[in-house]
Amino acid sequence: MIDINNESGLPADEKGLVRLAAFALRELRIHPQVDLSIVLVDEPTMTHYHTTFLDLPGPTDVMSFPMDELRVPAPGQPAPQGMLGDIVLCPAVTMRQAAENGRLPDDEAEYLLIHGLLHLLGYDHAEPAESAEMFALNDRLIREWNKRRANK
Repeated sequence: MIDINNESGLPADEKGLVRLAAFALRELRIHPQVDLSIVLVDEPTMTHYHTTFLDLPGPTDVMSFPMDELRVPAPGQPAPQGMLGDIVLCPAVTMRQAAENGRLPDDEAEYLLIHGLLHLLGYDHAEPAESAEMFALNDRLIREWNKRRANK
């Protein structure tokens, strides 16, 4: 089940983000009954999370809080089930950085949602090889999502 709560005070395409998350979970072969929470927060809340959990100053765009440490299954392996975790997005930060990344605000939010989802599934970008793998997968999922939307 995918839950979304917009506590940011800003408009967002909540239904679109849920559809994207469901699409990505299917593409990654994660069981459709996993529990995923998406929370949109304001800058003070994101600043608090960023400082408390990562000891970094100011707000950030997205944070992930994994629960059951589920992973993408190898080919032929069963889809993992359980509690995936929480993705926290900050629309105010997302809107500001969208232009820097050459995206519209909704496209930036989608990109960051996938980024957060991949973190929940154990992907990271601390090392160059990990970063290349994670961002290539992020880009592929967004590309496939955009193709799917264009064909509807």
